[in-house]
Amino acid sequence: MRVVYVDNNATTKVAEEVVEVMVPYFTQSYGNPSSMHTFGGRIAKHIEEAREKVADFLGAIPSEIVFTSCGTESDNAAIMGTLECYPEKRHIITTRVEHPAVLTLCKNLQKRGYKITFLPVDNKGNLDLNLLREAITEDTAIVSIMYANNETGVVFSIDEIANIVKSRGVVFHTDAVQAVGKIDIDMKKNNVDFLSLSGHKLHAPKGIGVLYIRRGTKFRPFLKGGHQENGRRGGTENAPYIAGLGKAFELAKKHLKEEQGRVKAMRDRLEAGLISAIPNVKINGDTEKRLPNTTSLGFEFVEGEAILLMLDRLGICASSGSACTSGSLEPSHVLRAMGVPFTYAHGSIRFSLSHYNTDDDINYIIEHMPKVISKLRELSPFTQYSKMAV
Repeated sequence: MRVVYVDNNATTKVAEEVVEVMVPYFTQSYGNPSSMHTFGGRIAKHIEEAREKVADFLGAIPSEIVFTSCGTESDNAAIMGTLECYPEKRHIITTRVEHPAVLTLCKNLQKRGYKITFLPVDNKGNLDLNLLREAITEDTAIVSIMYANNETGVVFSIDEIANIVKSRGVVFHTDAVQAVGKIDIDMKKNNVDFLSLSGHKLHAPKGIGVLYIRRGTKFRPFLKGGHQENGRRGGTENAPYIAGLGKAFELAKKHLKEEQGRVKAMRDRLEAGLISAIPNVKINGDTEKRLPNTTSLGFEFVEGEAILLMLDRLGICASSGSACTSGSLEPSHVLRAMGVPFTYAHGSIRFSLSHYNTDDDINYIIEHMPKVISKLRELSPFTQYSKMAV
């Protein structure tokens, strides 16, 4: 069966070039980078080369790059490490639309006595920065706001947000897991203290991430142990995955303009094709300030999980904007925060593309999606109710 993979915000294909770089570290160059002997020392050199590639892409200096296991660890490390540095401060600011890696941590901290401000968003998924200004107090330890939303692709004004936060003398962290490799990011041009990213969102393997720590920022390690990562993250370095991540960043630099050009054009054509062929469809989120690869579409009077199941039979891999797949009938927290009407939020689907997608993929989805929605609407109790109401 044909597979059309448009779920790249969930995870990406590991690039063949990345796999090729990684393989020797499992069978030939398997030494411990911390060893005194030359065999291990060579691995340490390769790790530093990978660090330089990540730093080059981000406009950072290599010493600001700390390798972690994933984006979730990086988010937790930034927030918990800051709280340890400022134990007298008990206030955190974040948003209602954050990834669970931040949202769940903040809710857990709230139970432990921290005051958490969850900033709202408007119906396009954008923040009111005046509310951010009003929320910052002398007790605020850290502000953590995502760079781009994983469901809608909406991109926040991180440079402006960072300036607001830093003008008040507060630490600022951004979860950039979805943004890195898709839009331009230059750490030399912003005031971000911490930035998190994850390798498997940009064609590196799962199990490797990065925490950027701006030089001079106070930080206490989340994982305490050995001297690795200059004492900022204990544990033997994951050399194969670090090397693979370095290669992935080389490729990301090469493909960045393609992401912003050809991939965006495919995304726009997919949207236009589905909206013109299917009635009662809306785009969730800002249509201008968003990632070039992402669209979240709400199909009224259908249920998101049912759409995904039918798409799966056709070999189309997408994601639902609804939490139905976890057993809940409630729409996602992101769409609820945006005030998306229930009949649209409940039937929302996210398509997220990569440079591996083709025009034929888009044609295939446009060909089959109208039939899927039409069939489901015939069976939908919402549709029957709406007909009775008319």
